[in-house]
Parts: sequence; structure tokens; C-alpha cells
Amino acid sequence: MIGLYSVLNLGFFVNGTVRYSTAPFGLAIDVFLLITLIAALAKARKRDTIYLKNPIVYAIAGWAIYCIMELVNPESRSSLAWFYAVRGVALYMVQLVIITTLLFKDQKQLQTFFNIWIIWSVIACLWAMKQLYLGVNHYEQLWLDAGAYKTHVLFGRLRAFSFYSDAGQFGAAMGHILLVCLILALGPCKPKIRLLYLGLAVFFFWGMAISGTRGALFVPLSGIMVYLFLTRNFKILSVGVGIVGVFFCLLKFTAVGAGNYQVQRMRSALDPNDASLQVRIENQKKFKVYLATRPIGGGIGSAGSWGQRFNPGTFLAETPTDSWYVKIWAETGVVGLWVHLGMIFTCIITGTVLVFKMKNNKMLRQMAMALLSGFVGIAFASYGNQILGQAPSGVVCFMGLALIWLAYRWDKNYTAGISAASKPPI
Repeated sequence: MIGLYSVLNLGFFVNGTVRYSTAPFGLAIDVFLLITLIAALAKARKRDTIYLKNPIVYAIAGWAIYCIMELVNPESRSSLAWFYAVRGVALYMVQLVIITTLLFKDQKQLQTFFNIWIIWSVIACLWAMKQLYLGVNHYEQLWLDAGAYKTHVLFGRLRAFSFYSDAGQFGAAMGHILLVCLILALGPCKPKIRLLYLGLAVFFFWGMAISGTRGALFVPLSGIMVYLFLTRNFKILSVGVGIVGVFFCLLKFTAVGAGNYQVQRMRSALDPNDASLQVRIENQKKFKVYLATRPIGGGIGSAGSWGQRFNPGTFLAETPTDSWYVKIWAETGVVGLWVHLGMIFTCIITGTVLVFKMKNNKMLRQMAMALLSGFVGIAFASYGNQILGQAPSGVVCFMGLALIWLAYRWDKNYTAGISAASKPPI
């Protein structure tokens, strides 16, 4: 577990270390994952490996195999670019799901996962507030001056980014943990714990707001709709839809909060005529023409920052992808995009079925609903930003998918209020 917890902890700050050092700290995640995977497989008993036989593992493994095959894509110009990029696109996903499935044994460890996630999120939110209200430090200012100010200082106002890779990732991560805390607060917990989760949800909402990330708003909005559906209580679902509808209308059709910059940023996310959105649409039209004759894309690592590093001057490297799904489309083609979407929908459908089957442990079911709703929220918001393949969101999402499957197995073996997770799977 030490290796897996190390990856989880590193995921929250490792991408931000580039502001302080050029050392490849990101490779530490690769090292921990590889060593932990080898150790987990070597020590795994037959009854543990049975847990790997589930649709979530199969779907993610299928996507990873497709990405490995992309190494021989005739359009690819750099195998080194593939090596660097494929880690976040596929390899981390499959390793995290396998390791988590093999190593987590009970609900207590699941609660530890949530605690680590919440603690790091609190620290990140406090650091972001320090950036906004007290100012950035020397190294963060150098990072902004080097070019990041173009996207992080808008109209003279800083978009807080904390110690994450950028404001986009920070905002989505805050929206994610906000949603999770809200759902946990609605579960069968003690009043003091419920108040704590609600207080954290409000705290993280402000963290999301000061990031200035418009797309982050869709993480809790889409996620809460999924949660309401998972409850299968259609009265609550109707009330929830009404509340979300009122919130949407306040942003879309009124001027409420117009004097607040953060509210203005969230409101612009609902404007179809927004200049930023129009630029993205135009870029997608360019990709459509370019990829019409390239069904398997331009090769993993050919677009975005890796493309600029290894294939500068090429169309894919110089045309912003913005969206996670546009990036997948550009690098793996329409075939790869469908495989990737198939993986995501398989995970969502499987998770939904598993949650519906959970009957015995109500809090365990609530945790599973929080994980699944959060995954859907991040997957939905990834249309606007490259969130799903970046830490920490990618790490907690794919560990979370494995934990949904495990929660179902633990619930199935739950007797008299005690998890019998140590028993062989039925």
C-alpha cells in the first residue's frame, strides 16, 4: 500500500514542481506504479486476482492495448513522444485500476483514501487563497512571467492555480471534491461529520470559484444529477432537478452576482457566443478536415505540449486541442476516440449497475455513489479541458473506479455491520 499511497499523494503536487525545478519529478509516479504493480502481482493470491475479472478492468485494458498499438502508427513522428504521452493517456489508468483492485481490502482503507484526498484538497485550496489574497511567490511569478500569465491573469485578475499544473486542473479538482463531500454529507453519517462535510463543500466551492475555470462548474452540476439518479428516489430527483434548474436560470438569464468576478466567469460558461468557445469550435473544424484521411490519428504525443516539444511546427503540435476528447481524437483518430468513449461508458454503466445492486451497507453505497458521480462529472468537464488524463483528477478517478467494484464486493459480503472483505469472492 505504501507505493500506491505514495502515488496518490504525489499526484496532488508533482505537476506543480516544474515551477521550482527542472528535475523530472513526474517520473517518480512511474517508478512507484511499476514497483507496486510488480509487487502486487507477485504477492497476489488466486482469490485476489479473481477481482480483476470485471468489465472496468477489461475496458481500460482494451484502451491501453489500443494505445500501445499506436506506437506503430505510420503518422507518428516520434516514439519518444509516444513514451512520454502514453503514460497519462493510458498506462497510469490501467496500472492504477489493477493495483487498487489487488491492494485495497476493506472499507477502512477506502475511508483513508477519502481522507487523504480531502486533506490535500484543503491544503491546495488554502494555498490558492494565499495566491489570490496575499500574492504568488517568487517561483510562481517567474512561471507566470514566462507565459502562463496569458491564461492565468485575465483583466488584471489572477486565476488561482494552487500547486497544481494550472488553474483549469485546480478548478476541476475543487469541483470534484466539492461534489464528493456534498454526497458524503447526504449519507448516513453522524451529525458532526455531516456538518464537517457540508462545511468542506462550501469551502471547496469557493476554491473552484477563484480558479476562474468556467468548465469546472459542470463537474458538480453533472455529478449531482448522476447522484440523484443513482438514489432512485424520483421525488428527490425531481427536487434536485428543480434546484439545479433554478441555479442554471440564475446564471443564464439574470444579472445576479454581476458585480462579482468569479460569478461572471461561471456565467460566461453558459454563453454559446463566448469568444473562447468560438475559437475552440473553429479549431475542431480544422481537426475534422485534417483527420478525415487519418482514422487512427497522428500518433500519441503528436499534439499539445508533447507535440510542441518533440514535433514543433506540425499542424497537430501548433493547433490547440483544449478538450481532452479533441486531444484523443487528434492523436488516436476517430477509431481511438470511439474506443476511448466506449471505455468511459462501459465504466459508467458498470458502476451504475453495481451501485444499484448494493443493498447492505448504506455508507459504503454512498461512498460508491460519490466516486461514480465524481467520475462522470470529471468526464463531462473534460470536454472543455484536458482533465481526465492529468493528476490529481486522473489518479483519484481511476482509483475510484476500482474502488466502486470493490465496494460492491464488500457490500455483497457484508454481514451484521461488519465487512467480510477478507472472504473469497463469491
